Order: sequence, then C-alpha cells, then structure tokens
Amino acid sequence: MRRTVRGLVRGRAWARARMLGLAARRDAGMVTSEYAVGIIAAVAFAAVLYKVVTSGQVSEELQSIVGRALNVQM
Repeated sequence: MRRTVRGLVRGRAWARARMLGLAARRDAGMVTSEYAVGIIAAVAFAAVLYKVVTSGQVSEELQSIVGRALNVQM
C-alpha cells in the first residue's frame, strides 16, 4: 500500500508540474496585439520626450550644461 500511495503522489506531482509547464509555455511572450500596443506606447512616449527636449527652455538648459562641462578649468 505504501508504494501505491507514493506512486500516486509522485504521479500527481508530475502531472501538475507538466500542466503548469505547458501553461507557462502557452503564455510565454506577447501576442501580436500586445506588441502593437507596446509599439504605439513607445512611439507616443518618444514623441513627447522629443517635444520636451527640443522646447526652448529645455534646449537652453541642456546647452548651458554641456557648455559648462566643456569649459571646466583645471
């Protein structure tokens, strides 16, 4: 009886691990619609970032930072 119970428990554990493994493989990665939404979000973020960086005030600040970094006296 002891062998049968152990075999049954091991069999269930193996079956559960196999089912979880198959489920993980099926859900691995994004589907095409998720890629599309991710790309659209990335492009929108890049557009907003570009607008901020190329605005007058930010551009002047970046130029002054670079200028100060290049004109460091030793």
